Amino acid sequence: VQLQASGGGLVQAGDSLRLSCAASGRTFNTYAVGWFRQAPGKEREFVAAISWRGDSTKYAESVKGRFAISRDNAKNTAYLQMNSLKPEDTAVYYCAAAFAFGGAYYVPTPVSSYAYWGQGTLVTVSS
Repeated sequence: VQLQASGGGLVQAGDSLRLSCAASGRTFNTYAVGWFRQAPGKEREFVAAISWRGDSTKYAESVKGRFAISRDNAKNTAYLQMNSLKPEDTAVYYCAAAFAFGGAYYVPTPVSSYAYWGQGTLVTVSS
């Protein structure tokens, strides 16, 4: 599966953005999808993930209550709605896919669990 992330940009603190992750191929609905981010000088970190059916999600504590992950398997697309953005959310955001092996509630968080990655989209939040 090939992934392409989009929707990043420059916003002010408190604003919202929605990132999209478009997938190619007809097997998108067999993959869990995760969003990760990497700030300059820092390691890539988990942000949110969603199961292949879309009924199980996980979030990093730093974004819980502000970000929401969703997916539309009919459109081969996953989304990350980001609200109440803070300057510390500034990073390159990546979407990734992990084969679910049939696990309906499989929602991995480690970077190493994901075999497929998009190219990243930059989110900059000014104070």
